[in-house]
Amino acid sequence: MKIKKMNIEGEGLNRFFGPLESRIMDILWSSEALSIKEVQSILNQESPISINTVMTVMNRLLDKGLLTKAMTGTGRTRAAKFSPLQSREQFLTEQTKEVSQGLIQEYGSLVVNHMIDALDDVDPEVIAKLERKLNDIKRGKKQ
Repeated sequence: MKIKKMNIEGEGLNRFFGPLESRIMDILWSSEALSIKEVQSILNQESPISINTVMTVMNRLLDKGLLTKAMTGTGRTRAAKFSPLQSREQFLTEQTKEVSQGLIQEYGSLVVNHMIDALDDVDPEVIAKLERKLNDIKRGKKQ
């Protein structure tokens, strides 16, 4: 699934989602499948929110291909349960890869230079992983 817009000023999931979408995805990623009412109940613990608002946002996330919906129970106990199609890690891996590839395709060496400059502030293990990846690429091109 491809996120169509990204908020470069946002942080964390708010780069990919609006604040309520982000919070709902967080709740669903940390839970079993939940109904709209169950999600609304969790959100209400932080601040009051309308069930209609939660329903609208969850249905939009479903339409965007981020959630799946399954019917459970029968009769009066019948309810729709929502769950994410991907884990948080799968989602972030896919989205950051998409963004990185797009930036490199569009801006090439400029983006690569900025990424290299940003390495001054990263964990040494990230640099070691980058070195391993570059060595793998070099070996692959020599063969």
